[in-house]
Amino acid sequence: MNRATGTYATSTTLGESVRAFVPHPLPPADPPLAAASFTDLNRQAELALARLSGVSGLVPSVDWLLYSAVRKEALLTSQIEGTQATLTDLFDEEAGFKVSNTDDVAEVTNYLRAFRLVREQLRDPKGLPISGRLLCDAHRLLLDGARGAGKQPGEPRHSQNWIGGTRPGNAVFVPPPPERVPELLSSLERFIHGEAGDLPPLVKIALIHAQFETIHPFLDGNGRIGRLLIGALLEHWNLLVEPLMYLSGYLKQHQAEYYRRLSVIRTEGDWESWVSFFLEAVAVAAADAERGIIAIASLIAADRRKLLQSSKASPATYRLFERLPMMPRFTVERARQQLDTTFPTANAAVRVLEQLDVVVEVTGQKKNRSYSYQAYVDLLTR
Repeated sequence: MNRATGTYATSTTLGESVRAFVPHPLPPADPPLAAASFTDLNRQAELALARLSGVSGLVPSVDWLLYSAVRKEALLTSQIEGTQATLTDLFDEEAGFKVSNTDDVAEVTNYLRAFRLVREQLRDPKGLPISGRLLCDAHRLLLDGARGAGKQPGEPRHSQNWIGGTRPGNAVFVPPPPERVPELLSSLERFIHGEAGDLPPLVKIALIHAQFETIHPFLDGNGRIGRLLIGALLEHWNLLVEPLMYLSGYLKQHQAEYYRRLSVIRTEGDWESWVSFFLEAVAVAAADAERGIIAIASLIAADRRKLLQSSKASPATYRLFERLPMMPRFTVERARQQLDTTFPTANAAVRVLEQLDVVVEVTGQKKNRSYSYQAYVDLLTR
């Protein structure tokens, strides 16, 4: 592929002069992106997203699905950056249980807060549009009190960063000089809100993600904000009504290839292989999420049948069961608060679910017992 995707500017950091890459504005030019070559891949990816949106009706509450899908994405996007937290850690933290790796869990929780902020702004008629300012607000929440708290949360970097290597001089990639970042973000914003031409929305999202990662506007958290941007754009352009897909699962599984395809855009001008990789990722991730929803719907339906066939199930038991998909780990006290009832009533409801093998006790203690909707947790962590 004979295409230049940027130029180099000399930047000085830590006493070294380095060649920093400054990307050309989107869309790719000289030659333009061969959009026709993605027709089949794009159709498959869009169809997979449409099927995923349609299958969400299998469960009584889409909030159940959102609870798990958004947490899986938060966890997986954080794991790409080296976070060691698990989904069970996240559920335990929300239940008030003791977790060992609190720093890692805090990073995942911060991602959830950042993603929630972006969704609220985009759904509010008076909220911020997708913009540099909105991404800065999300970035501030992402690094709040976490390991990157000293790395200018909520503002574009004022210093030169680099990727890979022990110092700027032997880095794998040096992003644009800091003084170029504002104009590059403005250009990206114009592309997001400009006319698409003959580029389908998913292809635009692929270009936007790669461009954001190349600009690398923050000192920390660029990967997570860049992937958050993917989810925001999928909803913004009505490709998914709700964020039911966890694309980071595919990107984590193919992490080396993910980074390599982004890299060859800069080194070889090859936008096409990156877009193909991205469209395939969307198709596979959407199909995985669809299968996951079918499995969750089957499990919940089977467990509900157990309740319907039990003479011991009370109204409180049914109400507690309906909360389990958004409260998969809990204590009797937490159940009492959720049901707004007495401790004996909550305890009796939990006991019925335990006797029906819907929930299991996980401490082995006589007092201060904790419970898990374990079959559901196992499904999500599979």
